[in-house]
Amino acid sequence: MPTTFSIKTYGCQMNERDSEALACLLEMNGFQEVQEDEDPDVMIFNTCSVRDQAERKVLGKVGLMKRRKRERPDLVLGIIGCMAQRRGESLLQELPHLDFVAGTDQLQNIPDLVKDCLAKKGQACAIDMGPGVFRELDGHRPGRLVAEVSVMRGCDQFCTYCIVPFCRGREKSRPIGDIVAEARMLAETGTKELLLLGQNITAYGVAEARARGEYTPEFSGFADLLEALQEVPGIQRIRFTSPHVRFMNRRFVEAVSTLPKVCPSFHVPLQSGSDRILKLMHRNYTAAEYLERIQAIRERLPQATFSTDIIVGFCSETEEEFEMTRQVMQTVGYDMAYIFRYSQREGTQAARTLPDDVPEEEKHRRNQILLEELARHVKAANAAAVGTTAQVLVEGPSARNPQRWSGRSLTNKMVLFSPQENLHAGDVADFRIVRATENALYGELCR
Repeated sequence: MPTTFSIKTYGCQMNERDSEALACLLEMNGFQEVQEDEDPDVMIFNTCSVRDQAERKVLGKVGLMKRRKRERPDLVLGIIGCMAQRRGESLLQELPHLDFVAGTDQLQNIPDLVKDCLAKKGQACAIDMGPGVFRELDGHRPGRLVAEVSVMRGCDQFCTYCIVPFCRGREKSRPIGDIVAEARMLAETGTKELLLLGQNITAYGVAEARARGEYTPEFSGFADLLEALQEVPGIQRIRFTSPHVRFMNRRFVEAVSTLPKVCPSFHVPLQSGSDRILKLMHRNYTAAEYLERIQAIRERLPQATFSTDIIVGFCSETEEEFEMTRQVMQTVGYDMAYIFRYSQREGTQAARTLPDDVPEEEKHRRNQILLEELARHVKAANAAAVGTTAQVLVEGPSARNPQRWSGRSLTNKMVLFSPQENLHAGDVADFRIVRATENALYGELCR
């Protein structure tokens, strides 16, 4: 019988992608993936460090494994990802029943770490972030209509609230040829849509261009990548996350506005509408510059929709500055937003130098105001879609209601509809929107 494993994933889409790639790599090395409740031989926890709550959740879960380890001494437990990178060997000391920790650049070494632990060679810690060419695992589960592709890792922005540069390292971009080859492989196995991943994806290729002395303000390696992926047969749609305003230059705007496969739906983090707060955050743009980039895209793509990230209650944020954020939200009219109450992360510049002085109850109040305004806008925007036609990539039965099928529009709206005899997962079809709620649109197939 092969050695079995399970992977529990916490956090962002990058972690989800890492878990998928790691599972494929472990299977190539003779392991077999099972569910956690099937009592695997190896249990791996892929972790997030962006928020303290995410780390506490992992510590609690792994702590509960102590009893299971006593009952099964041969069980191998590992923590990988951002939390492993940030805390390293201290995790092995805090959780002595843990067998290994592996950082964000160590995925390719995990099969060997697991084999060493199975052979009882003792605890292991692998968290080095070496320089040089970045090699990404390209394993995917076959047959996925929508596939995530990591194009770069790390971030060089060092926003004062953010732990990512310390967990994911400096920016490292994959060669365009490698990404295109991965996209071709995915298309051959049925993938229709790509979601390109990177912590600061519009800075794709910037670090390498600077090292060659070729970087200029008009450089956009990401535009080059989008143009190359546009030519991959079988791929019908391209989405990406997350861009940074600083690198959304003219060339980028032209590429996303003119390439037919790039979906007119963009996640552009704002964080704050106050220039003073943006400067304290080290975001390197103003609210006016943010709105200018949004407008530049909207002038070329009037149908474009936008989503964002916002932090309320950042250090010293006043009521007036909160209202500035609220005003930008109203101006843009987001279709979705991740709205967070600021919480300090150990190791960041803000935690070292800026007092967390906005009361928690005030953070909650501001957070609730923005959530309610977002809900009102989304409900109105969805209602306005009734009577229009949406081009939908059919995904198959809805996860919540198998009696309905679902798919996504070009602007990333969930569309629900009755199953059709001549319609299959992977088809692209036009639907007339006949009803809307805050969470979804309901369509009828256009004949």
